[in-house]
Amino acid sequence: MENHIKPDRNHTEMRSPTTQKCKAWGISSLWKKISHFLLGHVLRIYHHSEMEEEAWSRVQKNGNQFIVNGQPFYFNGFNTYWLMVFAVDRSTRGKVTEVFKQASAVGLTVCRTWAFNDGQWRALQKTPSVYDEEVFKALDFVLSEAEKYKIRLILSLVNNWEAYGGKSQYVKWGKDAGLNLTSDDDFFSHPTLRSYYKAHVKTVLNRVNTLTNITYKDDPTIFAWELMNEPRCESDPSGNKLQAWIEEMAVYVKSIDPKHLVEIGLEGFYGPSTPNRIQFNPSTYAQQVGTDFIRNHQVLGVDFASVHIYPDSWISETISDAHIDFTKSWIQSHIDDAENFLGMPVVFTEFGVSTKDPGYNTTYRDTLMSTVYKMLLNSTRKGGGGGGCLLWQLFPEGTDYMDDGYAVILSKSPSTSNIISLQSTRLTTFNSLCSWRCHWGCKKKHALDTFLYHDEL
Repeated sequence: MENHIKPDRNHTEMRSPTTQKCKAWGISSLWKKISHFLLGHVLRIYHHSEMEEEAWSRVQKNGNQFIVNGQPFYFNGFNTYWLMVFAVDRSTRGKVTEVFKQASAVGLTVCRTWAFNDGQWRALQKTPSVYDEEVFKALDFVLSEAEKYKIRLILSLVNNWEAYGGKSQYVKWGKDAGLNLTSDDDFFSHPTLRSYYKAHVKTVLNRVNTLTNITYKDDPTIFAWELMNEPRCESDPSGNKLQAWIEEMAVYVKSIDPKHLVEIGLEGFYGPSTPNRIQFNPSTYAQQVGTDFIRNHQVLGVDFASVHIYPDSWISETISDAHIDFTKSWIQSHIDDAENFLGMPVVFTEFGVSTKDPGYNTTYRDTLMSTVYKMLLNSTRKGGGGGGCLLWQLFPEGTDYMDDGYAVILSKSPSTSNIISLQSTRLTTFNSLCSWRCHWGCKKKHALDTFLYHDEL
């Protein structure tokens, strides 16, 4: 922050004769008032026109940056996976509104959530291509409510894990249909199961929202489609089986919806194609799960990279400084790769720490979040490829029974809430100043860096 020295009231400043005359006539004071009025008026007109222009436009990408209406869009966001299921029942629907309202209050602008629930309680897809209309209407409500609070959604289309159905449910459906299947990873390779998944994609993307009358594939509320939450194919460590699935499905999504961005949903593990990057993995096991960060993201139709950050799951449950060191190198290596090899933005779509971890305390969580946020700010201030990050996960009060240990309830976590809010403010200011700079042709260097860093996170 700059030091502003107040002038001595008794000190006579050097002024030009004209300035002294203007001062005597009161013109200087009047001119200041007029200038401030005009500047304020221009700012209001610009802000109003910008808001009108950017009323609600689709997020796009330009190189390694996300853009909205041609201007940079760096964001702070969150995960709340259960929104659709809660929206089904009127007794819990209000929690959807609550979480959007609270997120918006601390400047969070992107939410990642599930657009799937396969064969389970309150299933969206009860059996292949058979849907529960009431659950679909609940997803309609989630999109409609998100738009009210100006929060964009990343919608994931299937789970790698058994929760909410996942690939194992698709395999069960296949077995029920008489297919000879031996592994959950047959989801990626069997033509019938691939056709089940594609049918689901087609149904969701072509859904017409019953509340807004907007087809999902035309809705700017949707930031991006995610092919799968945390895909792994451990039966094929070479990565070829998963690679073929990604190649097919990314292009298929784009064939139906060429407008929206697409991401895979990967955790970010380096694989066989980049032996020189394996050193950044959290363990040797990570390179054996059938994923390959660089190779997977070079697929046609994939617009940005996704990475998760879970040192407490991948390294050790017990909290330690090693977790922070890993987080720093993990983030930096993926930003470097996104910029230097992939030419696309990277989003850290899940990060967090469990309150159930040995040695956990709020101070550690705040330190982890601050570390992630600072790393992203370092990229933002250079106009880099670190597009944003999504906290896992944000909960409103009264939903503790859904907590997996990672829930952040803002009203109960004032220090964490302040850290989130400050990051959001910095990114929003960066975006708006970039927009202002481009609009008025200002110089690139301005006082933005001072604002980004004058308060330590």
